[in-house]
Amino acid sequence: MAGRRVVIVGPAHPLRGGGMSTFNERLALAFQEAGDEVEIVSFSLQYPSFLFPGKSQFTSEPAPEGITIKSLINSVNPISWVRTGNYISRQKPDLVIFRYWLPFMGPALGTIARLIRRNRYSRILAITDNVVPHEKRPGDVPFTKYFLRACHGFLTMSRAVQQDLQRFEPNKLNLYLPHPLYDNFGPAESKTDACAALRLDPNVKYLLFFGFIRAYKGLDLLLEAMAIPALQAIPDLKLLIAGEFYEDAKPYRDLIEKHGLQDRLVLRTDFIPNVEVRHYFCAADLVVQPYKHATQSGVTQVAYHFDKPMVVTNVGGLSELVPHGEVGYVVEPKPEAIAASILDFYTSAKAEVFAQNISRYKTRFSWNRFVEAVYELAGKV
Repeated sequence: MAGRRVVIVGPAHPLRGGGMSTFNERLALAFQEAGDEVEIVSFSLQYPSFLFPGKSQFTSEPAPEGITIKSLINSVNPISWVRTGNYISRQKPDLVIFRYWLPFMGPALGTIARLIRRNRYSRILAITDNVVPHEKRPGDVPFTKYFLRACHGFLTMSRAVQQDLQRFEPNKLNLYLPHPLYDNFGPAESKTDACAALRLDPNVKYLLFFGFIRAYKGLDLLLEAMAIPALQAIPDLKLLIAGEFYEDAKPYRDLIEKHGLQDRLVLRTDFIPNVEVRHYFCAADLVVQPYKHATQSGVTQVAYHFDKPMVVTNVGGLSELVPHGEVGYVVEPKPEAIAASILDFYTSAKAEVFAQNISRYKTRFSWNRFVEAVYELAGKV
Protein backbone atom coordinates (compact mmCIF):
# COMPACT_ATOMS: atom_id res chain seq x y z
CA MET A 1 0.00 0.00 0.00
CA ALA A 2 3.03 2.26 0.34
CA GLY A 3 4.26 4.56 -2.42
CA ARG A 4 1.07 6.60 -2.54
CA ARG A 5 0.58 10.33 -2.90
CA VAL A 6 -0.95 11.74 0.26
CA VAL A 7 -2.19 15.25 0.99
CA ILE A 8 -3.00 16.34 4.55
CA VAL A 9 -5.30 19.38 4.75
CA GLY A 10 -5.03 21.20 8.06
CA PRO A 11 -2.95 23.56 10.21
CA ALA A 12 0.84 23.34 10.00
CA HIS A 13 3.89 25.57 10.40
CA PRO A 14 4.05 28.56 10.76
CA LEU A 15 0.63 28.32 12.41
CA ARG A 16 0.65 27.40 16.07
CA GLY A 17 -2.60 25.47 15.76
CA GLY A 18 -2.30 23.96 19.23
CA GLY A 19 -1.57 20.27 19.02
CA MET A 20 -3.04 20.05 15.54
CA SER A 21 -0.06 21.51 13.71
CA THR A 22 2.26 19.21 15.63
CA PHE A 23 0.02 16.21 14.90
CA ASN A 24 -0.24 16.96 11.17
CA GLU A 25 3.51 17.37 10.81
CA ARG A 26 4.18 14.15 12.73
CA LEU A 27 1.57 12.31 10.64
CA ALA A 28 3.27 13.53 7.47
CA LEU A 29 6.56 12.07 8.71
CA ALA A 30 4.83 8.77 9.48
CA PHE A 31 3.51 8.52 5.92
CA GLN A 32 6.96 9.39 4.56
CA GLU A 33 8.49 6.69 6.72
CA ALA A 34 6.01 4.28 5.11
CA GLY A 35 7.32 5.26 1.67
CA ASP A 36 4.65 7.77 0.63
CA GLU A 37 5.00 11.18 -1.00
CA VAL A 38 3.32 13.68 1.33
CA GLU A 39 2.32 17.32 1.26
CA ILE A 40 0.49 19.39 3.87
CA VAL A 41 -1.89 22.04 2.58
CA SER A 42 -2.35 24.56 5.37
CA PHE A 43 -3.87 27.99 5.91
CA SER A 44 -2.61 31.39 4.85
CA LEU A 45 -5.32 32.76 7.17
CA GLN A 46 -6.82 30.38 9.70
CA TYR A 47 -8.95 32.73 11.81
CA PRO A 48 -9.92 36.38 11.38
CA SER A 49 -8.24 38.27 14.20
CA PHE A 50 -11.55 38.98 15.98
CA LEU A 51 -12.20 35.23 16.28
CA PHE A 52 -8.74 34.26 17.51
CA PRO A 53 -8.50 34.22 21.32
CA GLY A 54 -4.72 34.03 21.68
CA LYS A 55 -1.93 36.56 21.24
CA SER A 56 -0.63 35.32 17.89
CA GLN A 57 -1.60 32.68 15.36
CA PHE A 58 2.00 32.19 14.26
CA THR A 59 5.13 30.69 15.75
CA SER A 60 8.68 31.99 15.44
CA GLU A 61 10.09 28.45 15.59
CA PRO A 62 11.87 27.12 12.50
CA ALA A 63 9.92 25.05 10.00
CA PRO A 64 10.07 21.26 10.44
CA GLU A 65 12.70 19.68 8.24
CA GLY A 66 11.80 17.36 5.40
CA ILE A 67 8.09 18.24 5.19
CA THR A 68 6.45 20.06 2.27
CA ILE A 69 3.94 22.62 3.56
CA LYS A 70 1.93 24.99 1.35
CA SER A 71 -0.15 27.70 3.05
CA LEU A 72 -3.01 28.13 0.57
CA ILE A 73 -6.34 28.29 2.41
CA ASN A 74 -7.89 31.55 3.53
CA SER A 75 -10.78 30.47 5.75
CA VAL A 76 -12.95 33.48 4.81
CA ASN A 77 -12.03 33.85 1.13
CA PRO A 78 -14.01 31.51 -1.18
CA ILE A 79 -11.67 32.25 -4.08
CA SER A 80 -8.86 30.58 -2.13
CA TRP A 81 -11.12 27.58 -1.46
CA VAL A 82 -11.65 27.09 -5.20
CA ARG A 83 -7.97 27.55 -6.01
CA THR A 84 -6.94 25.09 -3.29
CA GLY A 85 -9.53 22.48 -4.29
CA ASN A 86 -8.49 22.66 -7.93
CA TYR A 87 -4.80 22.54 -7.02
CA ILE A 88 -5.20 19.34 -5.02
CA SER A 89 -7.62 17.80 -7.53
CA ARG A 90 -5.17 18.26 -10.42
CA GLN A 91 -2.48 16.35 -8.50
CA LYS A 92 -4.76 13.32 -8.20
CA PRO A 93 -3.43 12.21 -4.83
CA ASP A 94 -4.40 8.71 -3.80
CA LEU A 95 -5.45 9.90 -0.37
CA VAL A 96 -6.53 13.26 1.05
CA ILE A 97 -6.85 13.55 4.84
CA PHE A 98 -8.72 16.55 6.24
CA ARG A 99 -8.54 17.67 9.86
CA TYR A 100 -11.97 18.81 11.04
CA TRP A 101 -12.28 20.42 14.46
CA LEU A 102 -14.56 23.45 14.15
CA PRO A 103 -17.81 24.14 12.20
CA PHE A 104 -16.44 27.55 11.20
CA MET A 105 -14.09 25.63 8.86
CA GLY A 106 -16.95 23.62 7.32
CA PRO A 107 -17.66 25.88 4.31
CA ALA A 108 -13.99 26.18 3.32
CA LEU A 109 -13.04 22.53 3.84
CA GLY A 110 -16.33 21.22 2.44
CA THR A 111 -15.88 23.22 -0.77
CA ILE A 112 -12.28 22.08 -1.17
CA ALA A 113 -13.29 18.44 -0.66
CA ARG A 114 -16.07 18.68 -3.26
CA LEU A 115 -13.68 20.09 -5.84
CA ILE A 116 -11.18 17.29 -5.15
CA ARG A 117 -13.91 14.69 -5.65
CA ARG A 118 -14.39 15.90 -9.20
CA ASN A 119 -11.22 14.07 -10.23
CA ARG A 120 -13.06 10.79 -9.49
CA TYR A 121 -9.86 9.29 -8.15
CA SER A 122 -8.81 10.60 -4.74
CA ARG A 123 -10.16 9.00 -1.57
CA ILE A 124 -11.13 11.63 0.98
CA LEU A 125 -10.95 10.86 4.70
CA ALA A 126 -11.45 13.20 7.63
CA ILE A 127 -9.91 13.01 11.06
CA THR A 128 -12.78 14.48 13.03
CA ASP A 129 -11.38 15.89 16.27
CA ASN A 130 -14.79 17.32 17.10
CA VAL A 131 -18.14 16.96 15.40
CA VAL A 132 -20.09 18.77 18.10
CA PRO A 133 -17.90 21.73 19.13
CA HIS A 134 -16.91 22.62 22.70
CA GLU A 135 -18.45 26.10 22.37
CA LYS A 136 -21.69 26.20 20.38
CA ARG A 137 -22.40 28.91 17.80
CA PRO A 138 -25.05 29.60 15.13
CA GLY A 139 -24.41 27.61 11.96
CA ASP A 140 -22.68 24.68 13.67
CA VAL A 141 -24.99 21.97 12.32
CA PRO A 142 -25.32 23.08 8.65
CA PHE A 143 -21.59 23.87 8.37
CA THR A 144 -20.67 20.46 9.82
CA LYS A 145 -23.12 18.62 7.57
CA TYR A 146 -21.77 20.44 4.53
CA PHE A 147 -18.26 19.22 5.24
CA LEU A 148 -19.06 15.66 6.32
CA ARG A 149 -21.15 14.98 3.22
CA ALA A 150 -18.11 15.67 1.03
CA CYS A 151 -16.01 12.90 2.62
CA HIS A 152 -15.80 9.19 1.85
CA GLY A 153 -14.97 8.05 5.39
CA PHE A 154 -13.88 9.19 8.82
CA LEU A 155 -11.40 8.57 11.60
CA THR A 156 -12.09 9.54 15.19
CA MET A 157 -9.69 9.51 18.11
CA SER A 158 -12.36 9.05 20.78
CA ARG A 159 -15.48 6.92 21.10
CA ALA A 160 -17.44 10.01 22.11
CA VAL A 161 -16.74 11.72 18.77
CA GLN A 162 -17.51 8.47 16.96
CA GLN A 163 -20.96 8.48 18.54
CA ASP A 164 -21.50 12.12 17.55
CA LEU A 165 -20.42 11.29 14.02
CA GLN A 166 -22.91 8.42 13.79
CA ARG A 167 -25.74 10.91 14.24
CA PHE A 168 -24.57 12.95 11.26
CA GLU A 169 -23.32 10.22 8.89
CA PRO A 170 -24.67 6.82 9.96
CA ASN A 171 -24.11 5.19 6.56
CA LYS A 172 -20.45 6.05 5.96
CA LEU A 173 -17.51 4.05 7.28
CA ASN A 174 -15.76 5.41 10.32
CA LEU A 175 -12.88 4.03 12.35
CA TYR A 176 -11.82 4.69 15.91
CA LEU A 177 -8.06 5.10 16.24
CA PRO A 178 -6.47 6.19 19.51
CA HIS A 179 -4.32 9.31 19.33
CA PRO A 180 -0.69 8.22 18.69
CA LEU A 181 2.16 9.26 20.96
CA TYR A 182 3.62 12.72 20.63
CA ASP A 183 7.20 11.49 20.37
CA ASN A 184 8.58 14.55 18.58
CA PHE A 185 9.36 16.75 21.59
CA GLY A 186 12.74 15.16 22.21
CA PRO A 187 13.92 12.60 24.76
CA ALA A 188 13.08 12.70 28.45
CA GLU A 189 15.46 14.48 30.81
CA SER A 190 15.95 14.40 34.56
CA LYS A 191 13.78 16.50 36.82
CA THR A 192 16.91 18.34 37.90
CA ASP A 193 17.80 19.31 34.32
CA ALA A 194 14.19 20.21 33.47
CA CYS A 195 13.89 22.44 36.52
CA ALA A 196 17.20 24.09 35.72
CA ALA A 197 15.94 24.90 32.20
CA LEU A 198 12.76 26.43 33.65
CA ARG A 199 14.50 28.14 36.59
CA LEU A 200 12.50 26.11 39.10
CA ASP A 201 13.42 24.53 42.44
CA PRO A 202 13.93 20.78 41.82
CA ASN A 203 13.01 19.97 45.42
CA VAL A 204 9.40 21.06 44.92
CA LYS A 205 6.59 18.64 44.01
CA TYR A 206 5.04 19.89 40.77
CA LEU A 207 1.62 19.20 39.32
CA LEU A 208 1.32 20.20 35.65
CA PHE A 209 -1.64 21.77 33.88
CA PHE A 210 -0.55 22.09 30.25
CA GLY A 211 -2.11 23.67 27.17
CA PHE A 212 -4.30 26.55 26.08
CA ILE A 213 -6.54 27.73 28.91
CA ARG A 214 -10.21 27.58 27.97
CA ALA A 215 -13.34 27.18 30.08
CA TYR A 216 -13.96 23.53 29.17
CA LYS A 217 -10.49 22.50 30.35
CA GLY A 218 -11.46 23.02 33.98
CA LEU A 219 -8.48 24.93 35.36
CA ASP A 220 -10.91 26.52 37.82
CA LEU A 221 -11.68 23.04 39.21
CA LEU A 222 -7.98 22.39 39.73
CA LEU A 223 -7.50 25.73 41.46
CA GLU A 224 -10.40 24.89 43.77
CA ALA A 225 -8.76 21.52 44.45
CA MET A 226 -5.49 23.22 45.34
CA ALA A 227 -7.37 25.16 48.04
CA ILE A 228 -8.62 21.99 49.77
CA PRO A 229 -6.87 21.56 53.15
CA ALA A 230 -5.60 18.03 52.38
CA LEU A 231 -3.54 19.37 49.47
CA GLN A 232 -2.56 22.50 51.38
CA ALA A 233 -1.02 20.16 53.95
CA ILE A 234 1.34 18.51 51.42
CA PRO A 235 4.69 20.28 51.87
CA ASP A 236 6.37 21.83 48.84
CA LEU A 237 3.48 21.11 46.46
CA LYS A 238 2.96 23.56 43.62
CA LEU A 239 0.81 23.70 40.50
CA LEU A 240 2.72 24.57 37.33
CA ILE A 241 0.34 26.18 34.82
CA ALA A 242 1.91 26.18 31.36
CA GLY A 243 -0.19 27.59 28.55
CA GLU A 244 -1.66 30.73 27.08
CA PHE A 245 -5.02 32.12 28.17
CA TYR A 246 -7.53 31.71 25.35
CA GLU A 247 -10.18 33.61 27.31
CA ASP A 248 -10.38 36.28 30.01
CA ALA A 249 -7.84 35.52 32.72
CA LYS A 250 -9.65 37.56 35.38
CA PRO A 251 -11.92 34.77 36.77
CA TYR A 252 -8.85 32.59 37.31
CA ARG A 253 -6.86 35.37 38.93
CA ASP A 254 -9.84 36.11 41.18
CA LEU A 255 -9.90 32.44 42.27
CA ILE A 256 -6.19 32.52 42.99
CA GLU A 257 -6.60 35.61 45.13
CA LYS A 258 -9.74 34.29 46.86
CA HIS A 259 -7.95 31.16 48.05
CA GLY A 260 -4.53 32.76 48.60
CA LEU A 261 -2.85 30.40 46.14
CA GLN A 262 -0.19 32.77 44.86
CA ASP A 263 2.66 30.92 46.59
CA ARG A 264 1.33 27.51 45.49
CA LEU A 265 1.42 28.28 41.77
CA VAL A 266 3.98 28.77 39.01
CA LEU A 267 2.35 30.70 36.15
CA ARG A 268 3.92 30.35 32.71
CA THR A 269 0.94 31.65 30.76
CA ASP A 270 2.59 32.52 27.47
CA PHE A 271 2.62 30.24 24.45
CA ILE A 272 4.92 27.27 25.10
CA PRO A 273 7.13 26.56 22.05
CA ASN A 274 7.77 22.96 21.08
CA VAL A 275 11.42 23.10 22.14
CA GLU A 276 10.36 23.78 25.74
CA VAL A 277 7.59 21.20 26.07
CA ARG A 278 9.78 18.45 27.45
CA HIS A 279 11.06 20.67 30.26
CA TYR A 280 7.55 21.15 31.64
CA PHE A 281 6.61 17.48 31.52
CA CYS A 282 9.93 16.28 32.90
CA ALA A 283 9.78 18.78 35.77
CA ALA A 284 6.34 17.48 36.79
CA ASP A 285 5.48 14.53 39.01
CA LEU A 286 1.87 14.31 37.85
CA VAL A 287 -0.03 15.72 34.85
CA VAL A 288 -3.58 16.86 35.65
CA GLN A 289 -6.32 17.26 33.03
CA PRO A 290 -9.38 18.47 34.95
CA TYR A 291 -11.58 18.89 31.87
CA LYS A 292 -15.32 19.55 32.21
CA HIS A 293 -15.97 18.04 28.81
CA ALA A 294 -13.65 16.78 26.12
CA THR A 295 -13.21 14.58 23.07
CA GLN A 296 -9.56 13.54 23.17
CA SER A 297 -6.42 15.35 24.26
CA GLY A 298 -2.93 15.36 22.87
CA VAL A 299 -1.67 16.25 26.36
CA THR A 300 -2.32 12.64 27.37
CA GLN A 301 -0.02 11.38 24.64
CA VAL A 302 2.75 13.81 25.55
CA ALA A 303 2.50 12.57 29.14
CA TYR A 304 2.74 8.98 27.92
CA HIS A 305 5.85 9.79 25.87
CA PHE A 306 7.59 11.16 28.98
CA ASP A 307 6.30 8.32 31.23
CA LYS A 308 4.30 10.73 33.38
CA PRO A 309 1.28 9.53 35.36
CA MET A 310 -1.95 11.45 34.93
CA VAL A 311 -5.15 12.54 36.59
CA VAL A 312 -7.94 12.87 34.02
CA THR A 313 -11.63 13.46 34.46
CA ASN A 314 -14.25 10.98 33.35
CA VAL A 315 -15.47 13.00 30.36
CA GLY A 316 -15.40 12.39 26.62
CA GLY A 317 -12.59 10.15 25.48
CA LEU A 318 -10.06 10.90 28.22
CA SER A 319 -10.80 7.80 30.29
CA GLU A 320 -10.40 5.55 27.23
CA LEU A 321 -6.65 6.12 27.25
CA VAL A 322 -5.90 6.19 30.98
CA PRO A 323 -6.62 2.91 32.81
CA HIS A 324 -7.59 3.91 36.33
CA GLY A 325 -5.15 2.76 38.97
CA GLU A 326 -2.61 1.53 36.41
CA VAL A 327 -1.14 4.64 34.79
CA GLY A 328 -2.99 7.27 36.76
CA TYR A 329 -6.43 8.23 37.94
CA VAL A 330 -9.83 8.73 36.33
CA VAL A 331 -12.04 10.90 38.53
CA GLU A 332 -15.23 12.93 38.36
CA PRO A 333 -14.82 16.58 37.34
CA LYS A 334 -15.11 17.87 40.88
CA PRO A 335 -12.46 19.61 43.00
CA GLU A 336 -12.82 17.08 45.84
CA ALA A 337 -12.27 14.09 43.54
CA ILE A 338 -9.30 15.72 41.83
CA ALA A 339 -7.73 16.59 45.20
CA ALA A 340 -8.27 13.04 46.52
CA SER A 341 -6.39 11.51 43.58
CA ILE A 342 -3.48 13.91 43.98
CA LEU A 343 -3.32 13.16 47.69
CA ASP A 344 -3.34 9.41 47.00
CA PHE A 345 -0.52 9.78 44.49
CA TYR A 346 1.79 11.44 46.99
CA THR A 347 0.82 9.45 50.08
CA SER A 348 0.78 6.01 48.41
CA ALA A 349 4.09 6.49 46.57
CA LYS A 350 2.74 5.18 43.26
CA ALA A 351 4.98 7.13 40.91
CA GLU A 352 7.38 4.28 40.12
CA VAL A 353 4.65 1.67 39.59
CA PHE A 354 2.69 4.02 37.33
CA ALA A 355 5.79 4.83 35.29
CA GLN A 356 6.54 1.13 34.75
CA ASN A 357 2.97 0.48 33.63
CA ILE A 358 3.06 3.48 31.30
CA SER A 359 6.23 2.25 29.56
CA ARG A 360 4.41 -0.97 28.65
CA TYR A 361 0.97 0.48 27.90
CA LYS A 362 2.13 3.25 25.57
CA THR A 363 3.55 0.84 22.98
CA ARG A 364 0.04 0.45 21.51
CA PHE A 365 0.00 4.10 20.41
CA SER A 366 2.46 3.89 17.52
CA TRP A 367 2.34 6.04 14.38
CA ASN A 368 3.01 2.97 12.22
CA ARG A 369 -0.16 1.36 13.54
CA PHE A 370 -2.10 4.57 12.91
CA VAL A 371 -0.92 4.81 9.28
CA GLU A 372 -1.69 1.14 8.60
CA ALA A 373 -5.24 1.64 9.88
CA VAL A 374 -5.67 4.70 7.65
CA TYR A 375 -4.58 2.63 4.64
CA GLU A 376 -7.08 -0.06 5.60
CA LEU A 377 -9.97 2.40 5.84
CA ALA A 378 -9.01 4.11 2.57
CA GLY A 379 -9.17 0.74 0.83
CA LYS A 380 -12.75 0.23 1.95
CA VAL A 381 -14.36 3.56 1.13
